[in-house]
Amino acid sequence: MDLRGKKVILASGSPRRRELLAGLDVPFEVDTRNSFDESFAADTPHEEVPALMSKGKSHGFWRPLEPGEILVTSDTMVLLDKLIMGKPHSRPEAVEMLRKLSGRTHEVITAVTVRDISHEQTVEDVTKVTFRHLTDKEIDYYLDKYKPFDKAGSYGVQEWIGYAACTGMEGSFYNVMGFPVCKVYELLKTFAQYD
Repeated sequence: MDLRGKKVILASGSPRRRELLAGLDVPFEVDTRNSFDESFAADTPHEEVPALMSKGKSHGFWRPLEPGEILVTSDTMVLLDKLIMGKPHSRPEAVEMLRKLSGRTHEVITAVTVRDISHEQTVEDVTKVTFRHLTDKEIDYYLDKYKPFDKAGSYGVQEWIGYAACTGMEGSFYNVMGFPVCKVYELLKTFAQYD
């Protein structure tokens, strides 16, 4: 992709997002300095939370953007029957999340915000993921070996649990990893053309 001399900044500490953006062969730098408080009102519609968080991270970036800079922020949420599953705060919470996801279909919603000094656009992607029934022994094995405590829903689909438990998926695999790269690529192509 010809960025026309523009610089892409990924404002995310997620190693998965770094890996996926790198897979697009787009040069970028990572800068996670941010003042945004990732909280939202209790009455916020669940499906609106990722976009709200993604936009908040964008505008919470620690400094004003300069001409020629393109900022990328993102937020991913796991949603099961209107229950938001973020990153677990403890091992027991992770166990409880995986028990709830076991044998069920849930949604993974990711929002990405791309912004420069004069344009801003947020896109969302939704993927439905189905897990077979997981035994407590399998849940313990996964948590002990892979320690997915930095992941929404307490799992990473690219890890053992995705191989052993994911029986179906409707939508983008990469969205479940936390970054709908096809949509990001299209956005970056658009922003590269802006004067």
